[in-house]
Parts: sequence; C-alpha cells; structure tokens
Amino acid sequence: MTTAEPTGLRARKKQRTRDALVRVALELFTTQGYERTTVDEIADAVEVSQRTFFRYFASKEEVAFAVQEILEAHYAVALRARPAEEGPLEALRNAVFAAWDAIGEAVEEIVPLDLYMRSFQMIESTPALLAAYLRRSTVTEEALAVLIAEREGLDVNTDPRPRVAVAAFSGVMRATGRLWGQGADPSIEAIRSLTETFLDHLGPALAQNWRDGEQDSPHGP
Repeated sequence: MTTAEPTGLRARKKQRTRDALVRVALELFTTQGYERTTVDEIADAVEVSQRTFFRYFASKEEVAFAVQEILEAHYAVALRARPAEEGPLEALRNAVFAAWDAIGEAVEEIVPLDLYMRSFQMIESTPALLAAYLRRSTVTEEALAVLIAEREGLDVNTDPRPRVAVAAFSGVMRATGRLWGQGADPSIEAIRSLTETFLDHLGPALAQNWRDGEQDSPHGP
C-alpha cells in the first residue's frame, strides 16, 4: 500500500515546479529569444513533460508574464493601502514606488531580480510580447479605474475622471518602460529614476501653457 502525500507537500512541489518553469523560460527567452524558444525546450530543461507544462501555463505568452502578474497584484494591494487623503494621481504614484520597494523580495521568491528586469526589457523589444503587454494593459487599467473610483466614492460608469486619471498615469508608465527598455542600464534603479522624472512632469504637461512658459518645469527652466 502507498501513502498519499500530505496536501501541503504536494502544493509545495507544484509551486517549485511552476517556479522552475518560469525561471527557465525567462532565462531562455532572454538569452536566445522568445520566438526561438519552444515549450518543449522549457519542459526538457525542467525535466518535465510538455503535458506538465500545460498544466501550469496555457502558452509561452502566459509564462512570459507570470512574474508581471504577481507584481500587478502587489501593486493593487499597495494602491488599496494608500491613505484616503491622497488624491488619485498621488495614490497611483506612491503605490508604484511602494510596490517597487518590495519588488526584490516578491520577485526573488521565483527568479533572480536581474533576470526579471532583463525579461521586462525583452518584452519591450519583442513585437508579439509588446502587443500582448498592451492588450493586457487595457484590462489592468480598467481594474485600476474601478479601484480609484471606489477610493473616491464615484461610479466609474458615470464619472469619467477615474478612467482619465488612470489613462494619463498608465501612459507615463508605458513611455518610461519603452525608453528604459531601449537603454543600456537594465536596473530597477534606472527605471525608477526615469519614472520619477516623467511623473514629476505629468501635472505641468497637462496644465502648462508650453509656448508661453507660464509654469516652470519641476526641475527648473
């Protein structure tokens, strides 16, 4: 007779297999390219079958965004935790930096931080993944707009302000991600610094009469 594994042990083994698939997939994607990497290569490197891979992920695309999904969940938690007195854009901004303060621990439970940062750049430079990222962003932005509306006591379907605020903020985040992805420094410090600079200019860019220079840049003339 055999004894069934305890539920907790089975869950830990499944999590280890899932994490290994993510880690190997990102390593292969960033070293030899997303398009050139096959599901079979990922499964073979982890010493599991293709069938096992598909128990955890529906596609290569899904595994490419596995860590990103975890970080998006962390961001939503950070946004919900922001003080009520913060305005929408202030809360969105502070939640980003609060989430990034904890990014290392969250990511390194699964993959090395530098591998995640390289994979983020890989997404920016891979047309198929960039298209998927933009498609996924629309879903994320809608969830954030609903969350902001709840914070402000608004109906997201009748008041456009939550969606407008999230669209403006997300546009800045996409612009910084694209520029960072084209740069030579893949560190979190680099993208954080670039993001801070761009977010500092969000208010002036929306309110300032640029031609007359009625309002100074946050960093001087």
